Amino acid sequence: MSLSSAYSITRSVRPPRAVFLDFPLGHTAGKPGEPELNRDILADALAAFETIDQPGMIVTLPYVWSDDDGWKGRALRETSASAPQDGRNARTATPQYQCEDDAVAAAEAPACASCVWLESS
Repeated sequence: MSLSSAYSITRSVRPPRAVFLDFPLGHTAGKPGEPELNRDILADALAAFETIDQPGMIVTLPYVWSDDDGWKGRALRETSASAPQDGRNARTATPQYQCEDDAVAAAEAPACASCVWLESS
């Protein structure tokens, strides 16, 4: 089961079963700090196993992020007076961590067997 906030990407990938939630990327299971909403979304996503009967079918859950769609412009990083410029860090080949403990944990983690191909390129 794929739980997605990117409908067009999900449609093009055609996972066997998918649930779409029209929320900002990174918030696919709902808003932070709202455990009841998180549980409801996950319960509805799991219930979709019972209704999805065709490969590639996408079920859209009825939840809304806010009363208006203004968040979509901000999420898409539009530049205007009402939507600030993209404030994310530039992407680099060097891993970026939220804190030093994360960097240490990543350095100490055993090699991922499924990611070995990355080292050979």
